[in-house]
Amino acid sequence: MKKFFNRVQNKANAIMVKVKTAIENRKGEGYVDTGVKIIIAVVVGAVILGGLYALFDNVILPRLNTEIQNMFNYTA
Repeated sequence: MKKFFNRVQNKANAIMVKVKTAIENRKGEGYVDTGVKIIIAVVVGAVILGGLYALFDNVILPRLNTEIQNMFNYTA
C-alpha cells in the first residue's frame, strides 16, 4: 500500500512540475500570434491563387486555344 501512495505522490509531483514550468513560461506564443500567422497564410494563398487564375485566364488558355485550332486547321 505504501508503494501505491509513493507512486501516486511521484506522479502528482511530476504533474505539478509540468504545470509550474508551463505557468512560468514567458515564450509569448499565444492566440494572437497564431491568428496572425493564419491570416498571413490565407492572404498569401489568395494572392498566389489570384495570380495563377489571371495567368491561366490571360496567357495559357488563349495560347492553348490557338494551338489546338492550328492543329486541326492544317492544309494538306
